[in-house]
Amino acid sequence: MLAEERQQYILKQLEEKNVIKVQDLVRFLDASESTIRRDLQELEARHLLRRLHGGASLIQPRNQELDMEEKTSKNIQEKKQIARFAYHLIKENECIYLDAGTTTFEMIPYLEGINVTVVTNSPFHATALAKHNVDCYLIGGLLKRTTQAVVGSIAQQTLNYFRFDKVFIGTNGIDAAMGFTTPDPEEASIKRMAMSLAAQPFVLADSSKFSEVAFCKMFELNQAVIITDDILDATSRAIQEKTKVICVADEPKTGWA
Repeated sequence: MLAEERQQYILKQLEEKNVIKVQDLVRFLDASESTIRRDLQELEARHLLRRLHGGASLIQPRNQELDMEEKTSKNIQEKKQIARFAYHLIKENECIYLDAGTTTFEMIPYLEGINVTVVTNSPFHATALAKHNVDCYLIGGLLKRTTQAVVGSIAQQTLNYFRFDKVFIGTNGIDAAMGFTTPDPEEASIKRMAMSLAAQPFVLADSSKFSEVAFCKMFELNQAVIITDDILDATSRAIQEKTKVICVADEPKTGWA
């Protein structure tokens, strides 16, 4: 395969997944590790990707945010795996908060049939919760057209009426130095408040979010447990010094599968 063909394949994979590992490219492209690393180096020099330890990620503007439809189409299996594990952390009679986001949305079908009360800032989530016969409170406020999240001062006032056993929050970036980040300051404020109102805060994030830094800080790493599908070793060491990271691929399936 020509270098141009390999590099087009790499960029196509990044558009779909946001992050990719060198070893996966070696296997998919039947090329040597040194060849793949040269391809990544060349693409980085052209400002088409950012190299990570053991892989690469897509370069995105810090304040850019995909809409719900675009987010839903990315890393679907990873999100489902994370959501299924997160669901098994919930106990009967608990009050939980589900942040607007595609990974938290994947938790909803599992909630049917258990006694749990949910608060959310997503009309999209609330509709799905109602369909699955789950008691739900939808907070009021300004509805964002892109992410379909309710934000703003009214949303914060409403959210402050509640207290939670557990909250499940999405993020756009996880970085050892910069903490959890998201493109929109309004959403960051809601996520920060939800975290502060919970006995146990969790951040649900697929592996593409690691080493990414978006525009606005949500809160520090040590303020929530991370649930993810996979994490590169170098990134893991730096982040695990500051918070607990649950990698569902490494967890025994007995008891939650």
